Amino acid sequence: MKNPAVGYGMQLTLDGYDCHPEKLANLEVIYEFLDHCPELIQMTKIMPPYVFKYQAQNPEDSGISGFVLIAESHISIHTYPEKAYLSLDIFSCKDFDHHKAAAYATELFGIGRHEHHLLNRGVEFPREVKKVERLLRQERKRLRG
Repeated sequence: MKNPAVGYGMQLTLDGYDCHPEKLANLEVIYEFLDHCPELIQMTKIMPPYVFKYQAQNPEDSGISGFVLIAESHISIHTYPEKAYLSLDIFSCKDFDHHKAAAYATELFGIGRHEHHLLNRGVEFPREVKKVERLLRQERKRLRG
């Protein structure tokens, strides 16, 4: 059971393979994802998405990157159309429906297969200082015997 008094937040990392290259190369599709995703997972967008193309010397390494700042942290994406691959990161100090975010990305980009990881960041971050102090006192008392 998660302790609501501590822990900074959740981070979803998703690597998408066998994606539709045309969608990965489309600035408007990337913008649409970043513009709609915060609302979908009940986050607060605090700026419009920033999306840009990157032209590498090796065309296979070219793609589109973008991010949107949310009050709870950020969402970022990097695409590689020549490799039919994308890398997505959603980090939030508030819990969110990571299944909904992954399903939206899968549908929009035509992800054939993916791997994802959920991380609990800042597991000792004190959300509620008074409650953490009380918990630490109880734990110290228990350890002393």
